[in-house]
Amino acid sequence: MNSKPSLSFWQIFNMNVGFLGIQFSFGLQQTAVNPIFSFLGAHHEDLPLLNLAGPVTGLIIQPIIGAISDKTWSPRFGRRKPFFLIGALIGSLCLFAFPYSPSLWFAVGLLWILDVGNNMAMEPYRAFVGDKLPNHQLSFGYQMQSLFVGAGIVLANASIFIFQDWFSQPETLDSVSNSIPNWLYYSFFLGAILSVATIIWSVLKTPEIPPSDNELKEIEKHNALPILERIKTPFLEITNAIKDMPKFMWKLAGVYLFQWYALFIYWQFISPMFQESMGFDKSEALSQAAKMNTTYNISTIIFALALVPLALKWGGKKVYVTSLFLTGIAMISIPFIENSMLVLLPMVLFGIGWAAMMGIPYSMVSKIVPQERRGVYMGIVNMMIVIPMGIQTITFGPIVKNLLNNSAVNAILLGGVFFIIAGLLALRLQEPKSEK
Repeated sequence: MNSKPSLSFWQIFNMNVGFLGIQFSFGLQQTAVNPIFSFLGAHHEDLPLLNLAGPVTGLIIQPIIGAISDKTWSPRFGRRKPFFLIGALIGSLCLFAFPYSPSLWFAVGLLWILDVGNNMAMEPYRAFVGDKLPNHQLSFGYQMQSLFVGAGIVLANASIFIFQDWFSQPETLDSVSNSIPNWLYYSFFLGAILSVATIIWSVLKTPEIPPSDNELKEIEKHNALPILERIKTPFLEITNAIKDMPKFMWKLAGVYLFQWYALFIYWQFISPMFQESMGFDKSEALSQAAKMNTTYNISTIIFALALVPLALKWGGKKVYVTSLFLTGIAMISIPFIENSMLVLLPMVLFGIGWAAMMGIPYSMVSKIVPQERRGVYMGIVNMMIVIPMGIQTITFGPIVKNLLNNSAVNAILLGGVFFIIAGLLALRLQEPKSEK
């Protein structure tokens, strides 16, 4: 494998700028898509199943794109760049169209296509950072990525309540109608522009490292195969990679089961919770949820790079475990705070947790998987994310309706308990030796 030179702060910064646009799109999905479903007639128990697009497309798209990109090289276009460019373009077109959804089924269909684009961009980007950085800079690189995750979601959520303040017209009765408020359109338009513009910035500013001679021989050997064999290759790569998966990743999968189940609960039910706990109407609840998500992502921006020296001093495991416990405490406390401003305080803890979750596990995994299979293993990490999300979308509607009294407050409390369980399971992780 070719040796990798250390990169400067600004090189690592430019490399990760594209995550701003990708995460703006995800921020809109977290905060605005479920309220849009509600505006179009969806009920509480419908929301989990309506979000099935995320886990299904993530499960299918990310590992396949990862495996394909591992076997791709073009001197002109690179290895990973073509995939996240195409993904960003698909996502941008869907974001432009989303607020014009005339019905619930149309919005759900667009969400499926949007998720295909986002996942197509996401997975090669994770591998792209690992491809470029030497081991001693991986923690910094992925925490920088975590910073842009926070920044993108902050901008998405801030745009929602800012545009509501600037452009809402009370006399149109947006808050009580089943139509999508006009002010929400502008957030989606801004996301569509950023989705493409930020990716192009990173593409132009960051050259990819050419494959080693051995990697190039493998790629040429793969390209010489008959078309049917090349189609089967990604699936075989995924299967073999799972068979060879390090024990660390199997234990991480157990943590992720509860962590990502809980996160999906939060994103789906934080807005309905404010309707229930504070008596807000739909638009007010959406605006409050946007403020909550903005607050925790500002916290993510502030703490993302600060976690790097803590992880180096105490180890990534201790920082990660602590972050999960803090997130659980934050989520459990939210329903008991009745002041719309004070309820933002737990989001600081939530943001610290989000910063760790979006950086530390990726840096630990990247250090233990082989370079030539990094794309497929980053896709498998995403499988460990979307499978819990898929389980949540299928199971949580009946749970909310039959066991939680159809209460969004009870849903948020259960999510907090699941974060605590994830933290306990994370205590079983053994850090990669290369991290010592």
